[in-house]
Amino acid sequence: MKYLIGILFLLVSVGAMAQQKEKPLVQFSGVVHNADSTKSIVPYVTITNKSFNNQTFVSSYNGYFSFVAHEQDTLVFTSIGFAATTVVIPANLPAKSYTTQVNIKPQIVNLPTFRVFPWATTDEFKKDFLNMKLADDDLEIARKNISHITIAASGNTLPRDGGEMQAGYAQQEHNNIVNSHSTVNPLLSPIAWGTLINQIAAGDKSRQNNGN
Repeated sequence: MKYLIGILFLLVSVGAMAQQKEKPLVQFSGVVHNADSTKSIVPYVTITNKSFNNQTFVSSYNGYFSFVAHEQDTLVFTSIGFAATTVVIPANLPAKSYTTQVNIKPQIVNLPTFRVFPWATTDEFKKDFLNMKLADDDLEIARKNISHITIAASGNTLPRDGGEMQAGYAQQEHNNIVNSHSTVNPLLSPIAWGTLINQIAAGDKSRQNNGN
């Protein structure tokens, strides 16, 4: 009985394989287009024959493809950014070829938001947050720019402008004019005091000589 069942199973398998082999071969050709715009060609589309061991083909840059398949084979067209499209080759074709235009529809996939943080752990984030220095606002920046320290430092590094040089030259000319008309007090001059002392000493010597 077991042998009889095995023989029947073998015959059914052979019959199925023979039936599968009996499908006529077909030259399957066509061009892949964008379903939203039939004038737009989709290049390098992957074509998988689901009815024949997932045999894979790829269309050309112009979207053209041509390969041998069987009648009633199921073929799936896939490409990145497009939805998968299934094409079944009809049966009982009058010719040994089948040509069609395959339209695949663009597919938009909304991915979830993914945020990348530069901290590996929460402790690192807390440490950086506590040590973070806030940027100055416009008022604080203006206050620092007009401080005495900032102005003094800028005066040592920035070159003088025309107005500052003209004011300095006018002040120097004014000082020269004032000094040219002023008299020096002889009591405040060390040279005048020296001359006076020498004259007194010379007069004393002259009187001593006359007395003798």
